[in-house]
Amino acid sequence: MLSVYSNSVIPNYGIAPIQNNMNSVKGAVSNTQYTSAPSFKGSASNVNFRASLATKEEKAEYKYLTKHLDKAGRKQLEVLLKSGILLKNDSNDKSTTLENLYKLATTPRAEGMDADLLLKHTVATIANPYTITQRFGDVPDEYKPKFIDSLTNNSKNLIDRKLADYEITDLFSGCCVAASEEFNLASRNPAEFARFAEGLTSPKKSVEKEIKLDSLSEKTLDAIWLLNAFEIPYEAKDFKTAKITLAPDKNAYVREQIQERHQDYLERSPIDVLMQSTFMNVGSQQSYNTLNDRRGGKFSNEDRGLIDFEKTFMESVVEDKNITSVTYQKVDENQNIIGYEADYNTVKNQLLETLQTGKNIIIGYTMTDENRHITGGHEITIIGAQTDKDGELYFICNDTDDDSPEPIICPAAKLIPTIHHAGIPTEIAEKNMQQTENWVLGLRDFNGQGETKKD
Repeated sequence: MLSVYSNSVIPNYGIAPIQNNMNSVKGAVSNTQYTSAPSFKGSASNVNFRASLATKEEKAEYKYLTKHLDKAGRKQLEVLLKSGILLKNDSNDKSTTLENLYKLATTPRAEGMDADLLLKHTVATIANPYTITQRFGDVPDEYKPKFIDSLTNNSKNLIDRKLADYEITDLFSGCCVAASEEFNLASRNPAEFARFAEGLTSPKKSVEKEIKLDSLSEKTLDAIWLLNAFEIPYEAKDFKTAKITLAPDKNAYVREQIQERHQDYLERSPIDVLMQSTFMNVGSQQSYNTLNDRRGGKFSNEDRGLIDFEKTFMESVVEDKNITSVTYQKVDENQNIIGYEADYNTVKNQLLETLQTGKNIIIGYTMTDENRHITGGHEITIIGAQTDKDGELYFICNDTDDDSPEPIICPAAKLIPTIHHAGIPTEIAEKNMQQTENWVLGLRDFNGQGETKKD
């Protein structure tokens, strides 16, 4: 869990992107260069790749799933089998995508949940991760009293209740970081995505995961400090590993039930709700409230989205990888961009080299006014790159807040100068830039020991 030149903390990432820089691309891009493995193919390291059912148990599980899916779902399941995704075992406990889908469909779900509907959504998301969205659904009238009671602590004050009603009407989502991580999990580790979907919809309403402590910090005691600081329930098994429990806030299940019954086009699915609420809860020190998309926590003064330090911790925990967060922009205490830590070609080469390893790159980019003052930030995922006939470079990206279940394409010349930070492999970051453990920088800023402050 590393950071490179993290010299400031910009506002939390949770606002809409600039649409005029990006264009939708239909389907797969065939003339790509430096392109990572397509999302539908999962991780580049295909452990135990198989595209046919080998045992009686697998055949029985597959048959059961087909009986509980509609025509579109059966076709998606067939594609997952033929592409090798269904039998991948890239989950934390080495279970396959098929095993986790079967468990979701055949074992009890949390109260009020429809197993067949959850199966349908999970299969559809793994088959096409571009359908993942961060867009909240509306709150039907029958649910509003429960929302308002929760947000006002059962207050009978009419003004308090009216303000709460206003807050949940046309609510804008600040879940871009969490939705980007959900996309990463679905597109790169489908068996783990299915395992999360099963656990979060089970009566336990949580997922247990064994992680390597050095995914958080090189020193065991520092890793334990991080787990405590982020208030993650854990059991340290030894000096190298810990078993953690990840869960959404309790209000996520109210939202989940609404989306099971009232999901509209381009709104979050029930699985999106639970995944994103879990990741927001992890990053915000267990302080997230799904009802109004607000968060508390000790590391940010903002009440929406996640800051870079929190995003890096969440990504490291969920993926069990020591993520390097490279900060490219220099930002002063007034949130003005005053320069860059690396030149254009260095950033470009780091991004392209990361894509060549078969990894996606979650980036945070900034939006500025004419004076280069930061007005907001947004997270998207770079999944590939291509050049046109004139040699101009474009990045292929996924944006969970663009009203389109398709990848988008953005000119590198426009995107790179806006990138504040990017999660890339440590060995690539080490080549040209100095690095410091991210938790050190986060603790420094939290204690007010840094050169800049959080606004």
